[in-house]
Amino acid sequence: MRRTTFRAFVAAAVAVSAAGVGAVTAAPAAAQEAAAAHFVVLGPQHGSLKKTEASVRSAGGEVLKSWPQIGVVIATSTSADFAADVRRKPGVSGAGASRNLAELGAAAAAARSAAAGSAQQQEMLATVDAVVERKVSAAPAEPLEANQWGVRTVKSDQANAINPGSRKVLVGVLDSGIDAAHPDLAPNVDASKSVGCTNEGLPDTSPAAWAPTTSSHGTHVAGTIAAARNGIGVAGVAPNVRLASVKVVDDDGFIYPEYAICGFLWAADHGMDVTNNSYFIDPFYLWCKTDRDQAAVLEAVKRAVDYSVRKDVVNVAALGNSNWDLSHEITDTGSPNNGTPVERTVGNECLNIPAELPGVVSVSAIGPETRKSYYSNYGIIETDVTAPGGDARQVAPTPDGNGRILSTIPGGGYGYSQGTSMASPHAAGVVALIRSNHLSWPAPLVSVALGVRADRLPCPAGVYDPDGSGAWLATCQGGPSGKGFYGFGIVDALDAVTR
Repeated sequence: MRRTTFRAFVAAAVAVSAAGVGAVTAAPAAAQEAAAAHFVVLGPQHGSLKKTEASVRSAGGEVLKSWPQIGVVIATSTSADFAADVRRKPGVSGAGASRNLAELGAAAAAARSAAAGSAQQQEMLATVDAVVERKVSAAPAEPLEANQWGVRTVKSDQANAINPGSRKVLVGVLDSGIDAAHPDLAPNVDASKSVGCTNEGLPDTSPAAWAPTTSSHGTHVAGTIAAARNGIGVAGVAPNVRLASVKVVDDDGFIYPEYAICGFLWAADHGMDVTNNSYFIDPFYLWCKTDRDQAAVLEAVKRAVDYSVRKDVVNVAALGNSNWDLSHEITDTGSPNNGTPVERTVGNECLNIPAELPGVVSVSAIGPETRKSYYSNYGIIETDVTAPGGDARQVAPTPDGNGRILSTIPGGGYGYSQGTSMASPHAAGVVALIRSNHLSWPAPLVSVALGVRADRLPCPAGVYDPDGSGAWLATCQGGPSGKGFYGFGIVDALDAVTR
């Protein structure tokens, strides 16, 4: 097993790997050709980082950003040996390259084409060509809500008539940016709490820094969480809560560790109640404790998540879209995804982050037929809950029959996408409703309530073959409990506002 406890309770997208949104073709990253690699350096978790910073400089590095809240320094160096050198110096307990030293090699210029087929790059978008109206019970229907089978699956259409969410609740969308001008999102985006983290992990509050550029992913995710019920388009799970855009996906589709660390700490220090994390941290699908560089990054991100939990944030994350059973050994053929991947077989020592970290609610995906989406990762220990992520191979009981998830996209439009990236915001929306209904509850209690109130879904009998092709076989452990595929079950928005 890869994780031992139910923790207190994959990206700019994909069709099969982190959620598909917005057909984006990324250009090679010119910035990657700069002759300085990025590093995470671990210092003392309490007290000053001055000694750690001095060690970074004496080892030939430059301090980009210090995070004294968690004892982490983000640094650069032109030396490939920097991590090994700085580990031997005072005030340093660990260090590692955060981008696999790709910046130091010619391979960096070709990284995008090499990774073009990766989980975080394979984005798919289908636009909505027709507006179909359909009455639903409870809250007034939005023009496109008839095609939102996901909101009915989690019962948020019924929940919204009772409690659409509190304006006191703020959800941080750690993603590729939110189109704050979208008519379904404009009422709820809080620009004063938004930030960009993609400039080497340095916080930038200018609107351009947290706006979407090359990806629709963040805007799509935001709409699922909190698109307003205003009679314009679609409805979010919690349509009255506030949203903050915390941009952690760069223009090439990467979420490097320093971006995510910046995002978690910004959320923690700026009053966010919930974060949604529909991504895995690049350049490794799985980060291994047995590798000194990767172990340092794991620890740094873990510290950031732990800090956010101490600051009362509930973090929700997508479990990933490789059809991996995370409770058993995995053959990873795509890491590192910013250079030349090396095939490796990994086990419990390697984690999909942030989803597998303590303090994070991990979410698998189901389709409109209420069964595991063919691509969704799973695991009897790793899966906390499940939610609608879409599945083009399942038929939705909607006017258009589209099995994917309909939500907002930049420019005032609407589009379909699928992935655990779409499941996670359904769960984050339900968390926002629980927090709205119980404003005094601490984060761990909210996480527990999410699981306790979920609707149980049993394992399918035998080997799961979702399309009969044998290409996506999976075995669910847990029998009637369904935990292997679905964790504690399908998140339930109605229970969130009535219990």
